[in-house]
Amino acid sequence: MGMNRTDEFRADAVRIALTTGLTRKQVASDLGVGLSTLNKWVTAHRDTDVVPDKDLDLARENERLRRENRILKEERDILKKATAFFASQKP
Repeated sequence: MGMNRTDEFRADAVRIALTTGLTRKQVASDLGVGLSTLNKWVTAHRDTDVVPDKDLDLARENERLRRENRILKEERDILKKATAFFASQKP
């Protein structure tokens, strides 16, 4: 039988899941709740004021920047490999 969590705990869990950039699986594990439970809470609280619009905008921007950073790192690694390859070729 599962534990009953307070509404405040649920709201905080949703806020953390939506704004920190951590995966929901990671958040669920850290909070000691099941992933499906956390997903249900997020779905139930999506239209409430649990997370202010300002925080959601910042979370979206952070996610966009993380994605861009990952892509740039991949491109850099490809260029490093290409440089090493062409440097090793004999003229």
